[in-house]
Amino acid sequence: MNTTNNRNDFYKEQLDKTLNGNEKIETAIAALQKETSEEMLAYALTVIRRRMKEQAQLIIAIEPPKGDGKISLHAIKTNDGKQWWAAFTSFDEELKGSDKIMSTFTADIDKIFASALQEPSIEGVILNPWNRTLMLNKTLINIILGNPV
Repeated sequence: MNTTNNRNDFYKEQLDKTLNGNEKIETAIAALQKETSEEMLAYALTVIRRRMKEQAQLIIAIEPPKGDGKISLHAIKTNDGKQWWAAFTSFDEELKGSDKIMSTFTADIDKIFASALQEPSIEGVILNPWNRTLMLNKTLINIILGNPV
């Protein structure tokens, strides 16, 4: 009996549970891109909130530790010079556009969003920056979390 394969299968199954269903987010973002309206944005935010309440996770890219040994989340700089954290709904989405291999981990959606609100150096979180992209600024993150805006 190969315990390594059994262990890997167990971890993959656990990971799949937290990512399975995130295709609903991808579908909602695609619908928003097809028909940009307040109603479609509200729908996409609702889908993200539902996944969050289901304890779903997103994939976060991290930067290698610098001299201080601290790990930081990978940030994307947009054309306007603003920094955004990148999060992915699936490993397929993560692999679509990066020109380098990234280290990643999964984290609960609500924890990612709460951390983003506390980080002054970023504007928010970009979901799937390479494809089916949705830029969630801190106002939209507060809406998803149910915080007053």
